[in-house]
Amino acid sequence: MATNVLGGELQPCSFDPLTGFYRDGCCNTGAEDLGVHTVCVEVTDQFLDFSARVGNDLSTPRPELGFSGLRAGDQWCLCAARWKEAYDAGMAPKVRLESTHRSTLEWVSLDELKAFAIDPPRTSSA
Repeated sequence: MATNVLGGELQPCSFDPLTGFYRDGCCNTGAEDLGVHTVCVEVTDQFLDFSARVGNDLSTPRPELGFSGLRAGDQWCLCAARWKEAYDAGMAPKVRLESTHRSTLEWVSLDELKAFAIDPPRTSSA
């Protein structure tokens, strides 16, 4: 069972578009995932423009790779280093914590991720 940054079971990120290094809808990772595609984000036009400017065009369709291109509002498993780069530049997209793999914490802190959380951690009522 893969674990998310909150310590729970990793939840799916997106099936449409189908994301994940393994194209299983989850931000799972393994030794062959050199890009560490572990951060479940909701992309914005601002982030997509930033990403293209720094050499990672996620908007342009690449049919030969089975990639239709992303649009604002799509959820996607982003490389941890790319999210950190966007964070440092003030362009980080929002994050789904329950769908972000625990290995992301090797690149960024939980506090950094929580500041951009779409799904704030649940609190139990006493």
